Amino acid sequence: MPTECSAESFDFGSVEGRRVEAAFDAGLVTSDAGALLLGATDRAIRMIDRFASCFHDERRPEWIEHEVSTLVGQRVFGIALGYEDLNDHDELRHDPMMAVLAGKLAARREDCAPVAGKSTLNRLELSKLEPTRYHKISHNPVAIKRLLVDLFLEAHARAPQQIILDLDATDDPVHGEQEGRFFHGYYDCYCYLPLYVFCGRHLLAAKLRSASMDAAAGSVEEVARIVRHIRRRWPHVRILVRADSGFARDNLMAWCEANGVDYVFGVPQNLRLNAEIKDELARAEMKSRRTGKPARYFKEFKWRTRSSWSRERRVIAKAEFTNGEANPRFVVTSLTRAQCKPKYLYEIIYCARGDMENRIKECQLDLYADRTSSATMRANQLRLWFASMAYVLLCAMRRIGLHHTPFADASCGTIRLKLLKIGALVRISVRRIKVAMASACPAAQDWGRAAFRLALAALARASPA
Repeated sequence: MPTECSAESFDFGSVEGRRVEAAFDAGLVTSDAGALLLGATDRAIRMIDRFASCFHDERRPEWIEHEVSTLVGQRVFGIALGYEDLNDHDELRHDPMMAVLAGKLAARREDCAPVAGKSTLNRLELSKLEPTRYHKISHNPVAIKRLLVDLFLEAHARAPQQIILDLDATDDPVHGEQEGRFFHGYYDCYCYLPLYVFCGRHLLAAKLRSASMDAAAGSVEEVARIVRHIRRRWPHVRILVRADSGFARDNLMAWCEANGVDYVFGVPQNLRLNAEIKDELARAEMKSRRTGKPARYFKEFKWRTRSSWSRERRVIAKAEFTNGEANPRFVVTSLTRAQCKPKYLYEIIYCARGDMENRIKECQLDLYADRTSSATMRANQLRLWFASMAYVLLCAMRRIGLHHTPFADASCGTIRLKLLKIGALVRISVRRIKVAMASACPAAQDWGRAAFRLALAALARASPA
């Protein structure tokens, strides 16, 4: 017998003589109850209010329904929960969990929801550097960039002896007529070319750039700004900059050498470099063919380009033969042999930079940092920062609340799926708001452990030193 449905209920047959019916009539129910952990994380690191302070609001106070902190928090929490589009917020503004996270259960006006819809959030994203008649909210890019580094510094109880700053550029495809779009031959599409700077899992910079420029364009300014900021707090920390061959530029290496910053950069192979390791490649080929396994040898030498480098530098070569062919690789470094032997430098220090690509994937795939569909680069840069702040929030949750759990090394997407997307019934009474989550949640124990740890961290932050 075919099932029947109406606008109010849906019939799914029967089970053991009982009719199975469904309807959207449960009242205050949320599918994002786990987002309470996002609010707890924000209280532990106090990020949303500080991010909101990077905006300037010239709207008339008596007409304001949604404060900037509410708008900023709503956007960051929404991205962390998987809502990439502003259109989603026309429904989310009625979600009880969004109201709880905003600390605002009802609007002052009867025709408004507790949090904002897509139009109000769109005006926030289109905010300019200076307020205008039609854009009363403006933002301060310098303050936003400074906040990312401050949050990194505060994540450490004490200054480390050494930190490694990873630089990388990636493609951000665009599908419209956005300002600054450019066809990139390597990626074979119209795109932006954002520059990311990470230190381990910590995001320190996300700079949107046109794809018409070199991968290393602007890297000296970004590294100088970050290093200056870090050394004000940690004057004795040793800093190493690491990147692939797209960043082996003389101006960046010269700046590092002049400012006491070490570096390890990949170097693209060429005929002159390959000639330097001809004997090592021959030995590797003989050993590989004899054993049937990949073989590699390492060599170091002083080298400079014919015109683009201003001086000779130490180059480490990996002469490898694998899968029936030569696979030479080269890196240039300021580290001396006494500080780091060739094999260790390449295999342990340089190759570890590949983990940064996983962090970029988290930002772009899990948190929609590539959702740059606004008309202007300024608005798309702001979108990139919203996604970056969502990453920082989830990274803090992972660091503070999820250590020594199965989610200690989980991606942002896995954390969202397992810990944030939890169905719950929300009951609001005079004295409390009860969020009754699904009893069968498989991650309930780890969720509770994270909530406890985050509450302790928030309490420690609120307590006087």
